[in-house]
Amino acid sequence: MSKKLIEECVRNSLEGYFRDLRGTEPGGLHDMIVRVVEKPLLEIVMKQADDNQSRAAQWLGLNRNTLRKKLLEHKLIQ
Repeated sequence: MSKKLIEECVRNSLEGYFRDLRGTEPGGLHDMIVRVVEKPLLEIVMKQADDNQSRAAQWLGLNRNTLRKKLLEHKLIQ
């Protein structure tokens, strides 16, 4: 899947989200989108990295401690 296709999926989802709002103004949209995208991103990257946090952090361009914090926030590790 190309970057362009991912962007298209996100764009289509956001357009559907705004349609579903039927004119109601959203609040905290940026934080909501980051949260709903971040969790599956972390799940998939960790799976592909065989749960190796150092490797996953490198792939994501994050510090390993930052990745660990995000995994804890999303309850993906204990």
